[in-house]
Amino acid sequence: QVQLVESGGGLVQAGGSLRLSCAASGSIFSDNTMGWYRQVPGKQRELVATISGGGRTNYADSVKGRFAISRDNAKNTVYLQMNSLKPEDTAVYYCYYQRSYGSILLGNNYWGQGTQVTVSS
Repeated sequence: QVQLVESGGGLVQAGGSLRLSCAASGSIFSDNTMGWYRQVPGKQRELVATISGGGRTNYADSVKGRFAISRDNAKNTVYLQMNSLKPEDTAVYYCYYQRSYGSILLGNNYWGQGTQVTVSS
């Protein structure tokens, strides 16, 4: 199994920045995809950004140009740098892990416990 521990959430004013971190431990494979999803009450969890082990990234249109995902493979850690934050970015942010082989996703997917991000207007 894989365990994901998130940190970095909090309260920030509109236009400000936050950086989220997620450290993975357990049965980690070198080929994997990690990323971030977010969810607000009453709505479906949605993609924010993902990054493959080789560095290929995927972003939701709503965060392109504002957020940047990166990873440190030696630490099994993924980061989400969030700039120019807007009130509509307010959500619980969840870290994601899934084994992959190139562009192919394999096995189970795993989720962190979630960290709250609140952006005030």
